[in-house]
Amino acid sequence: MNASPGAESAALPDLPRLGRGGTWRNWGRSVTSHPRWVAAVSSVDEVRAAVLFARERGLPIKTVGAGHSFSPIAATGGVQLDISAIDGVLAVERLASGNALVTFGAGTNIYQLPALLAPLGLAMQNLGDIDRQTLAGAISTGTHGTGAEFGGLATRVRGAKLVTADGELLTVSSTEHAELLPAISLSLGALGILVEVTLELVPAFGLRAVERRERLDQVLDEWEARTRSADHFEFYTWPHADGVQTKANTRLTTDTALEPLGAVKGWVDDVLMSNSLYRGLLGLGALAPATIPTINRAAAALVAAREFSDHSQAVFTSPRTFRFREMEYAMPVEAVPEVVREVHRMIDRKRWRISMPIEVRCAAADDLWLSTASGRRTGYVAIHRFASERLGDYFREVEPIFIAHDGRPHWGKMHYRSAESLATVYPRFEDFLAVRDRLDPDRVFANGYLRQVLGA
Repeated sequence: MNASPGAESAALPDLPRLGRGGTWRNWGRSVTSHPRWVAAVSSVDEVRAAVLFARERGLPIKTVGAGHSFSPIAATGGVQLDISAIDGVLAVERLASGNALVTFGAGTNIYQLPALLAPLGLAMQNLGDIDRQTLAGAISTGTHGTGAEFGGLATRVRGAKLVTADGELLTVSSTEHAELLPAISLSLGALGILVEVTLELVPAFGLRAVERRERLDQVLDEWEARTRSADHFEFYTWPHADGVQTKANTRLTTDTALEPLGAVKGWVDDVLMSNSLYRGLLGLGALAPATIPTINRAAAALVAAREFSDHSQAVFTSPRTFRFREMEYAMPVEAVPEVVREVHRMIDRKRWRISMPIEVRCAAADDLWLSTASGRRTGYVAIHRFASERLGDYFREVEPIFIAHDGRPHWGKMHYRSAESLATVYPRFEDFLAVRDRLDPDRVFANGYLRQVLGA
């Protein structure tokens, strides 16, 4: 990995869609940056050319996907690279287990997967509840769903190709540079630009969803049992209210008849009630904070009990048409009940008016070096603020509660941790830094966020 940038650039194509930068904002409007150059690429060679273009000018380069990270992980004042045209299924290898290794262009958006995978009879093993992200972005930031026996998206990575800081294409798999796989699988974009990713997928399956309103104390008292009572369990709890919404999804065999929500019912529940009407209530709360407790109690009381079944991705993911900001922390699964109670107590003690709910999930332990679930069964607690509201002290003052319970911040969500403090909660932190020094010694892929969380 010692190629001469000058020699390589002469053999590579010009960048066809290179322009002067402007102002970039992420989806949640928590980050603004001003790249000097922007480039849209459609091939690996164009990615290599973009890296060398940046390197020769002493500029950093960062890939931007859907902008769904709330942290500044994609921000840059150098070259901003759009790889959305490097997408789709590139290869499929069937395994004896019935699973398959599927190689995707790294710019593939999660919402594209149903159309791509249906003809193959395959599905992602687990997903989060938003489908806008690119696979590269979701994997690199540690995106996860919920399920006591299921890991995040990065745990399904079986190989990848990335362009490194010297413009070379590096292949990582079980047979090539296998020692790098635990770092490449969840890399924060610090090691190179992903252009291909190979995931282990499972046969297509359905999910039966059971959603209901319950009491917070009961759910917290039964937390660990509840995480194992269904394949995928999570709940939402509203500040200023006792009611919670629980969601329990059970996996179905492929020959089970599905009973999806009707088109009208689905639109009313997921578009009108959960987005349009709710956005209006959030707007009211932003204008008149004193109304928020009443709104939240009404929202908790109006949670609809419903049961349906559908193809897995249709159940895992939900539309989000209003903007918000989010902080999420991972902690040992047994710490979750006390953490949630402490957050509620702080909200009451500070007399804050918090309109959006707290989301609680779980995940299996894994062995990826920078995974928030590395080495331990994990619970996740996420707090939110509507984008039109002032952030205030909410995130900064709740964060110490998470830290006190051995918390690890989601890399794509807002937090205030430094490399020095993060090194204490990741046993393989120094190993990751050593790989970074090996692959990007000149910090071609650095930005302010990576200097914050990884050091110089």
